[in-house]
Amino acid sequence: MLKSWRGCAAATRLRIVALALGAPAALAMIVVGCASVTSGTATVDKADAPIYQASVSASSAESAASASARESERQVSITRKAVHSSCEALSNTSAEAITAVNGYVDAYNQSSDVAATARPAIDALNGSADQVSGSLSEPLGPELNGALRRWVDAARAVASAIATDIGPGPFNDAINQLNDSRTVALDLCDAAY
Repeated sequence: MLKSWRGCAAATRLRIVALALGAPAALAMIVVGCASVTSGTATVDKADAPIYQASVSASSAESAASASARESERQVSITRKAVHSSCEALSNTSAEAITAVNGYVDAYNQSSDVAATARPAIDALNGSADQVSGSLSEPLGPELNGALRRWVDAARAVASAIATDIGPGPFNDAINQLNDSRTVALDLCDAAY
């Protein structure tokens, strides 16, 4: 049994060697058989040249139009993402900041624990300003970008007014600017959606 098994193994090895030698020989025959030189002179078919040129021009124009449309869609998508990012940051954080400021104003007006409400209001205003400022980007466009920057500046001004206890008159002016900047920015956000 062992001899016949070895005989099969030897025959298998012999077949593998034959295949290994035969494959390059077959490839060499194909390469040699296909290598031939054709003589002559290339000429342009003048009747077909204008048709070919028109086809190339049409294909080029179609390719350019398609690339332009894809780029336009890409720009719209980038702008939409930028608007959503910044406007969501403003909407979410400004609501929290205004709630905290209203808590501070209530405590101030009732002569209760102003210090306990001042720090949360300052933190909420600065937090909102940081998030909105961090979301600003060129695709927003100058008008919306400017409105969002005015909110950032107004939020920081009110935070500073609370921290320095500047008095009711200047504080109310700062609150009016905060409210106005928020209204303008949110209106522009709504229009951009």
